[in-house]
Amino acid sequence: MTPDPAALPAMRVLLINPPNSGRSIPEEEYGIDAIKPIFRGEPLGLEALAGALPEHEVRIFDMKSTADPVVDEVNTFAPDIVGITGMTCEANTMLKIAREIRAVSRARIVVGGIHASNNPEFFNREEIDFIVIGLGKRSFRDLITQLGNDSTSPVPDGIARTAPGRTLSFTPRQYGKADLDEDYPPRYDLVEKYRSKYLLSAVGAQFGMVVSAYGCPYRCNFCCIEPLTGGRYLTNEIASTVRDIKLLPDVNFIRLVDANSFGDPDHAMALCAALRESGINKQFMADARADTIVKHPKMMRAWKEIGLRSVIVGFENINNEGLEALNKGNTAYHNTEAIRILHDIGISIVGDFIVSPDYDHTDFDLLEQYLADNIIDLPILTVLTPLPGTAVYYKMKDRITNHDLDYYTLTNAVMPTRLSEKEFYLRYANILQRTLHGAKL
Repeated sequence: MTPDPAALPAMRVLLINPPNSGRSIPEEEYGIDAIKPIFRGEPLGLEALAGALPEHEVRIFDMKSTADPVVDEVNTFAPDIVGITGMTCEANTMLKIAREIRAVSRARIVVGGIHASNNPEFFNREEIDFIVIGLGKRSFRDLITQLGNDSTSPVPDGIARTAPGRTLSFTPRQYGKADLDEDYPPRYDLVEKYRSKYLLSAVGAQFGMVVSAYGCPYRCNFCCIEPLTGGRYLTNEIASTVRDIKLLPDVNFIRLVDANSFGDPDHAMALCAALRESGINKQFMADARADTIVKHPKMMRAWKEIGLRSVIVGFENINNEGLEALNKGNTAYHNTEAIRILHDIGISIVGDFIVSPDYDHTDFDLLEQYLADNIIDLPILTVLTPLPGTAVYYKMKDRITNHDLDYYTLTNAVMPTRLSEKEFYLRYANILQRTLHGAKL
């Protein structure tokens, strides 16, 4: 029988967002510093975890927004549980933070986030106690309840207890609507002291983050989203999303941080109608596939009318062969037609493109010409990076020569380049400088 969380002693839970820790080959080796962060956002995943722990005392320590030492925070707060999240390029730093905490605290240390979900074995180390694999809002809460009960029963599905020296063993969680725990809104208040640091420079404004859907119904081979939901696409209830937006009354720009905000067009239209009826007067940025835009221009126009200012589109490649190699399930026609439709509606475009280490000068020339012919307000160029756990990783792992995860920022080539490495980065940086200079959305 599962114990009632309210009947258990309250715990102190410290949730940590690691500092910016990615490294840059272009800057370190060639003095090329054209690649700069576009924005610094709040740790919404940690805010969601905190929201699901109303019986406990929770703090969020955002190391991207403060230079205060983590050990000082641990000594002051004296947590029972420490949760650390992070992306692949932050995985080494997560371990470093865990070691520092272990040296001064008896708190149980839990890691989660995108790298833990894709490559949990990486964290099977003595400085870590538990690993959250996939969405953690429900499973992390279940784990804390179990630890508070001092239970010796197996950990909840979706949680791995570390066993250094042995292969990690856990039961995958079958994700569903219950895992969204929508009765618990994010604890935006826990990052209020950092709020002024969350800036989107291309918009020139502070912004807040809200989620309306998890996962994605597509299977692009470079994407690391699938393990978060076990491959499912889960949408929040309309009322929950509207509620969360209203919890940010002093923020005028909302970034919907879904991997695919319009993956279910019926749900997206229902949310649009609810936002119109609510009287909320904010601007929005959301993610949409090019083929979805082409198939549903009326939906995009309706969203424009209720405040959709910018759309992030994963164009990824400029030709069909390149798109097929990425298993994008899309065509070059859809990409160019989506650009036309969005311009016609008046929605600005953030366009993601993937630059392959195999690019030669002709490939870079073609990309530059495409960006000249197809006006995209803010092109974002990333370098094809086989992130551990993704399909492209298993396809290309024998080609990888740089295994230091600090460089897995999507702006470094971790495989050999066809051009000389310096030539590759000079061409890459030159396009970035031309396209990003003075970009506004």
